Amino acid sequence: MMEKTIEESKQGESLVLEQKAENKKKLYIESYGCAMNFSDSEIVASILMNNGYNTTQTLEEADLVLVNTCSIRDKAEQTIRKRLEKYNAVKRINPKMKVGVLGCMAERLKDKFLEEEKIVDLVVGPDAYKDLPNLLNEVEEGRDAINVILSKEETYGDISPVRLMSNGITALVSITRGCDNMCTFCVVPFTRGRERSREPQSILSEIQDLWDKGFKEITLLGQNVDSYLWYGGGLKKDFVNASEMQKATAVDFDQLLEMVAVAFPKMRIRFSTSNPQDMHESILHIIAKYDNVCKHIHLPVQSGSNRILKEMNRLHTREEYMALIDKIRAIIPDCSISQDMIAGFPTETEQDHQDTLSLMEYVKYNFGYMYLYSERPGTLAGRKMKDDVSEEIKARRLQEIVDLQQKHSWFRSEEFIGKTVEVLIEKVSKKSESEFSGRNSQNITVVFPKENYKIGDFVNVKIVSCTSGTLKGEAVGLSGMN
Repeated sequence: MMEKTIEESKQGESLVLEQKAENKKKLYIESYGCAMNFSDSEIVASILMNNGYNTTQTLEEADLVLVNTCSIRDKAEQTIRKRLEKYNAVKRINPKMKVGVLGCMAERLKDKFLEEEKIVDLVVGPDAYKDLPNLLNEVEEGRDAINVILSKEETYGDISPVRLMSNGITALVSITRGCDNMCTFCVVPFTRGRERSREPQSILSEIQDLWDKGFKEITLLGQNVDSYLWYGGGLKKDFVNASEMQKATAVDFDQLLEMVAVAFPKMRIRFSTSNPQDMHESILHIIAKYDNVCKHIHLPVQSGSNRILKEMNRLHTREEYMALIDKIRAIIPDCSISQDMIAGFPTETEQDHQDTLSLMEYVKYNFGYMYLYSERPGTLAGRKMKDDVSEEIKARRLQEIVDLQQKHSWFRSEEFIGKTVEVLIEKVSKKSESEFSGRNSQNITVVFPKENYKIGDFVNVKIVSCTSGTLKGEAVGLSGMN
């Protein structure tokens, strides 16, 4: 997924920061990488709010600065190191300020961070956030603090997140953590551990709390949401040894999705991210059945070449992926589909690249996230495969992928012209104070004149024009979701 910081995500939005009047210390937190990191930062803010910290948007006034990090590509890690240089400059002025590194980069580098980055006072992995108060006590006593132990059970299901940078309309709800798929290019299994799912009732309770506070849309979140499986606890791989009673009462993702759709008929529901081999037909029928379940599937493929897919240890073939696309189109005709794609994986030939372009031509994705291959230390590809595609060839292939996606995005956007779509107003448009911005069910941004509508309204909008990434229209009235 695209790299983004909390600072970037707040632009043009009305912010609602939860605070406690009695708290005297200030926390500044930045998040980079995937949506799970943003969700984790809200958990961290909640833990620290109960330990004397309110959040601030001003770095210079912070007592504690935390950066929630991404390790998916080298570029992401270099961005973090530049931010640490910025913190170092501020800390020279305010030496009492403490700095910590959270998330996947903390898990990957562990104590090397304390050795190499002298600015860092504590290092905390994704499963150790409940230990933050203890680690901060260690820091106050003059000791470096580190906890990067991966958990087999932790889902943070008992913590009510503080909604950082919230517009009061949309929210993330984590349902799974970790990943079992072991793609050869990916560090996630090493930085976030094995898959484990959150108890369904705690998910429903969190959504109920959001609904009571006026939120209108939630995203069910996980590294691989389709493999969600709750049967009373434990790792997914242990399900084979579960009791017959546990298996009989187990809840998988399509059941959870339906439970949420039925319980909250006026709440719009999204989910991310899916893995092709776990996207079963039963999930597609739930999406088609309920109007409040959004008609968008993010379906990473990474390559269109069977040979490269095998080298990546992707557990599907090109043909199986295309068959799944056909099934989605048949069951949910108005569904948008987005992709992740890697250019220049080790040993990738020109034919492999052409296979990727031809797959894109077959699907014609609505949008996508496209990257150069970046060797990650500790992964199988990093250990066993030579990064043998030149940077020049990688860049050229990536540009061809991006150019083709741009063409397809235009094609898919133009399909909406003349149609009326339901839009949830999320914010004022970045480009015009006289327009609102929101997304339709297909996760496409729509802008239209404000008139007498307000943020949080579901509005029917007739599309009159478009760009490759934005639909432009005119409101024709409130929708039935209000």
